[in-house]
Amino acid sequence: MNIVNEIKEALAVLSIPEKAEFFPKFFKTGKGEYGEGDLFLGVTVPDQRSVAKEYYSQTSFTDLSALLSSEYHEHRLTALLMLVLQFEKTKDENVKSEIIAFYLDHLKYVNNWDLVDSSCYKILGRYCFEYQKEEVLRKLSASEEMWYKRIAVVGTMHYIKKGFFNLTKEFVTQNLNHTHDLMHKANGWMLREMGQKNKQELILYLNIYYKQMPRTCLRYAIEKLDEPLRQDYLKGRV
Repeated sequence: MNIVNEIKEALAVLSIPEKAEFFPKFFKTGKGEYGEGDLFLGVTVPDQRSVAKEYYSQTSFTDLSALLSSEYHEHRLTALLMLVLQFEKTKDENVKSEIIAFYLDHLKYVNNWDLVDSSCYKILGRYCFEYQKEEVLRKLSASEEMWYKRIAVVGTMHYIKKGFFNLTKEFVTQNLNHTHDLMHKANGWMLREMGQKNKQELILYLNIYYKQMPRTCLRYAIEKLDEPLRQDYLKGRV
């Protein structure tokens, strides 16, 4: 546990008490970006990345597990940033498979937007794309757990970057009527990314589904569209 304690101490030195105090007030339980019970040190993401780069080569899965099980958001995010670095640096396919297995075993700790965004498409999405393991994302999308659904949607980011949109459209369509606003935001965010890659592909999708889309999802999806087309969708006239 020496490395774990050293990492925690490094983050504690960089902490900003005023910022830690800000998060619980700004993000109300169940309504914001963060999971219930999260605690915050107040360490900026660039500082977390610096710590991750310094320690990632020394950390074992046991170390990462100890950090991921922490109640502090920054400990968990730093652990995932180190896991991303390990995944990106290794050339060993067996090690990559071990990282994926570890990631999937620790999904219960990946319960907010920052953690999903920072790790999912870089590890899980890339792995599923390169090794044609779409069933992993499909299983997550079919789960009743909202964060798993979000992880599945964000996991398609690598597909979007490569110009493949079908899986993203499928997952978003499955969850258009989800009850939680955070799921709507995830769906809209991914559609926006799709539109930035291929605007016509997004417009074709919107022409079919926009009337079924919750307002939050629609706002994010059309955020980058040119006026007056954006206003046409907002007003329901296409």
